[in-house]
Amino acid sequence: MSIDMTIDRGVSSLGIFCYYGVAEDITVEKGRVDLKEYVKSLINNSLSTYNLDRIKDIPIIRSYRDVMWRLGIDPTKIRVSSEALLRRAVRSNSLPSVNNVVDSCNIASLETLVPISVFDFNKVTPPLTLRFAKLGEEIIDVDDNVRGLKGGEVVLSDSRNILHLYPHRDSKLTSVDLNTKNVLIVAYGAPGIPYMLVRDAVDKSFRYLSMFCYGRRFSEVFKVV
Repeated sequence: MSIDMTIDRGVSSLGIFCYYGVAEDITVEKGRVDLKEYVKSLINNSLSTYNLDRIKDIPIIRSYRDVMWRLGIDPTKIRVSSEALLRRAVRSNSLPSVNNVVDSCNIASLETLVPISVFDFNKVTPPLTLRFAKLGEEIIDVDDNVRGLKGGEVVLSDSRNILHLYPHRDSKLTSVDLNTKNVLIVAYGAPGIPYMLVRDAVDKSFRYLSMFCYGRRFSEVFKVV
């Protein structure tokens, strides 16, 4: 299943791109023991691989930080979402737990270090565009905070709302809940990030949705540049 998604020319000129895919007929639940055990093993691997003080120097993380600086975002204060996950794993030996769908995509993000959004597909109103925000636009983030935008931020929007503030924050309006059946996965790239790594982030999300969310129907993975 493909959807109408584009990237504004000005955004793509910065080297920003994304891949997406749709998973259908999933089951959303909380408290899966097998998922918790998998997260523990993944965190242990992160602890043996990464040093907290050197995370900023990982080439993939550095690429996202560099584009954030270009966008006027200080990545020492606002972390790219994948870096935030890795830092939490290394610092506190834990990951945030929301539900099996969000947690599955967080696993894929931690493994690839690629920021990933997961949206309730039935709450999204195409067409979708990765574009520059306009002054006065707002995003209601997953913590229910209303954030006014200055203009010039890179956002993913549908025909009604802003869904994502690149590359670190999703909207609550399209978040996954216990009634969600179909999800849209979007993985975001940056200059210097291999296309196949970002594609793999969507594929890994599909893999974990199959393992932990009973997912059986998955679309192709589509590139948007």
